[in-house]
Amino acid sequence: MNIILLKDTQRRSIIPDMYNPDKFVEPFLGSFSRMHRPEFGRKTTPLPRMDDIRTLEETLMKLFFPGHQGSENPKGLRKVIQYLMEDTMHLIYDSIFLALQYENPDKEEGEIEKQAVSLADKVGEALPEIRAMLKTDAQAGYEGDPASLSTHEVILCYPYMKAMAVHRIAHLMYKLGVPLVPRMMSEAVHSETGIDIHPGASIGESFFIDHGTGVSIGETTVIGSHVKLYHGVTLGALSVDNHGKNIQGRKRHPTIEDGVKIYANATILGDITIGKGSTIYSGTMITENIPPYSVVRNANTEITVEPKNQQ
Repeated sequence: MNIILLKDTQRRSIIPDMYNPDKFVEPFLGSFSRMHRPEFGRKTTPLPRMDDIRTLEETLMKLFFPGHQGSENPKGLRKVIQYLMEDTMHLIYDSIFLALQYENPDKEEGEIEKQAVSLADKVGEALPEIRAMLKTDAQAGYEGDPASLSTHEVILCYPYMKAMAVHRIAHLMYKLGVPLVPRMMSEAVHSETGIDIHPGASIGESFFIDHGTGVSIGETTVIGSHVKLYHGVTLGALSVDNHGKNIQGRKRHPTIEDGVKIYANATILGDITIGKGSTIYSGTMITENIPPYSVVRNANTEITVEPKNQQ
């Protein structure tokens, strides 16, 4: 049996009266009146594109770690940085401008341009400090994983490094009040790495996520320095039923103090504190404060080994 796919124009000319979907157009358009912005299609206010956000994230990795993401000649470091900085800052500015324009359609374009320049400049000024933080993250990965052979391997191969590079920029934008872009950045890298970090989360230096897949870190989480997480860890909020918007902006996620280690699939919920230097073992559920230098494990962790009957 041969299947022939017709172009849209061919299909309409051959079967003009068999089926007419026009009856659905008006009801569907009616649904847009319930959106935040019924003028969604206005050419003057396009949204930032997710493809451009992904391009920004790739360019950021090249900028932070030149030579690790391509064949740049280290002898020409200044030229490489100048080229990558230009690309990075244009992408940052463009994304901020589009987000501001979309959220403020009644503002004059010149005013939005000035605001976008100011915000982009603040991001650019922070890039050296962010790179210094990322170097501590890479070193933490190298020192914290016996399987790693060098910081270069960590930068190239460990997904948490890209998640953190993106997060540290997105967190800055979040604090500066940039709309849309920080969350788009976090979701783009989440889909790639499996690591979900809300841009509002505050994370100290020398942070390491081993393996990474399934880690979820909520908006008001505060993480100190030298903290290590394993895959599947959740730092979340307690369920608030139908009152979610009533606590928007309040602290509702955990605080993880310096030097804490949290093993795979542990779940820590609510505005609680895990004290300095504590170790949280796999599979635990915690909803209360933990004193410093504690060891937390499930009560029923005893393993019983019985001989198997031989047939």
